[in-house]
Amino acid sequence: MALVLAEYTPIFKYLSYPFVPFLQLLQIPEAQAAAPAMIVGFADMFLPAVIGSGIESELTRFVIGVMSLTQLIYMSEIGILLLKSKIPLTFLQLFIIFLQRTIITLPIAAAMAHFLFF
Repeated sequence: MALVLAEYTPIFKYLSYPFVPFLQLLQIPEAQAAAPAMIVGFADMFLPAVIGSGIESELTRFVIGVMSLTQLIYMSEIGILLLKSKIPLTFLQLFIIFLQRTIITLPIAAAMAHFLFF
């Protein structure tokens, strides 16, 4: 279902608009194409790689890969533990935590990419 939403609807494109200036600020090439990959990791763990497959820049694909990996760890391990624990956490709060982790991890991934590729 998440793949159908990501490929055939503009939902993730619209949700990812705030990431475009942030990616441009971090000097990530093809920021417009990479932005949906930053948010789609919440829906499915492997979709960022599918969305990023058409991007030419190795630096951008590296950043998408790092972000995908950190989102995978969050959603498969920590996110599930938070939902199953007795902590009163709603789905919206889980999504907000996901966004916060993404925003914190993105500059680190971009710095690593710029250090390794340039």
